[in-house]
Amino acid sequence: MSQFDPAFLRGLTRPRLARSSAGGPARRDVLRLMGAAGAGLALSACGVKGQGGKEKVSQSDVEKYWAGKAKNGRLNWANWPGYMQDDRETIKAFEKETGVKVTYKEVIQEMGPWFGKIQAPLAAGQSIGFDLMVMTNGIQLEQCRQLGYLAPLDLSKLPNFQANAGPSFKNPSYDPGNAFTVPYESGVTGIAYNTKYVKEEITSIAQLFDPKYKGKVGMMGDSQELGNFGMFLLGIDPEKSTKADWEKAAAKLREQRDKGIVRKYYSQDYVDAVSKGDVWMTMAWSGDVYSLTSPDVKFVVPREGGTIWTDNLCVPKTAENPVDALTLMDWLFVPENNAPLTEFINYMPPIPATQKLIARKAEQAGGADKKDLTRLSTSPLIFPSQADLARLRHYRRLTQAEETEYQKIFEPISKGS
Repeated sequence: MSQFDPAFLRGLTRPRLARSSAGGPARRDVLRLMGAAGAGLALSACGVKGQGGKEKVSQSDVEKYWAGKAKNGRLNWANWPGYMQDDRETIKAFEKETGVKVTYKEVIQEMGPWFGKIQAPLAAGQSIGFDLMVMTNGIQLEQCRQLGYLAPLDLSKLPNFQANAGPSFKNPSYDPGNAFTVPYESGVTGIAYNTKYVKEEITSIAQLFDPKYKGKVGMMGDSQELGNFGMFLLGIDPEKSTKADWEKAAAKLREQRDKGIVRKYYSQDYVDAVSKGDVWMTMAWSGDVYSLTSPDVKFVVPREGGTIWTDNLCVPKTAENPVDALTLMDWLFVPENNAPLTEFINYMPPIPATQKLIARKAEQAGGADKKDLTRLSTSPLIFPSQADLARLRHYRRLTQAEETEYQKIFEPISKGS
């Protein structure tokens, strides 16, 4: 496992619109990283036993799970810090419209520790105290899926998801057919570059390997992110990659390192580095670049491809109020319900129609609000073009055995071995 979880780090410097910023915590507090990461990674690497998941969920599986379950009028939701307005505007609107009382807790700091907390009760078939949780696509979500810890979703009860989710957010490789998850928010790993120092347009991952930028390139230290870019360079789809592909990509990445092209392998501090010109171009997360006020730093999805990561809504199999959870999941896919949340979070919503609503609101606003809303509604970091979306790929789904091989191949690169 890589030293830092990209799901924990990305987007830490993201701004919020002025009317929502009072006292709000950063989405994922980096100061917690040093204390949490080691324990979490150890937990996520442990062998675990569960109730037995399925690669494919049948309609009878869905019907069996939901048979006899009814709306209870209450819901316990576990989420990351900073993923809801400070005044809980969205939750209040949902409660008013549906009558369902929501208990909302920001208890997820990083996927490893969260999985470690919920694994034992889920394996024993016991409640974890939550009916809805937000999990990032990656190793821990895959473990929950494989081990049978997640409720199979009744998509017939999610008509707003079916009608309003963008095609790029349906049937993801990490959850075929949206059997267990629907997206909450997403972001992109691409390239950021400082136009004060880079006088050409950056469009390709190959430019990160160009010797003329020796010592001025930043790469990410996380092995999944780094590995994906190595594979993109070679025209390999990470989602369909093999061990042989990983070895080829690792060889190119070692060559880049050994030629001195890479100044540093970053976790989060690349933001300051590219802003100040310590590096001229770097792998970057879209949320970080959106947060920058400097007009000199640009973000691009390279033509070879970029990584899309998604934080997902899912229901623990032992949820006490799963129907209420399903109700909230579908309610969030009404564009009018999603727009205020997107205004606050400043990440990529899974609902394309949200963009027009925010643009319309910008037309009616004035002053700082108008400026913020216009920037949000027109930003390709929040609303990528279809061409950019078509080039995005997820992380490879890894079994525990594959994960060991993957890390053995890519992890030494950033460590200089």
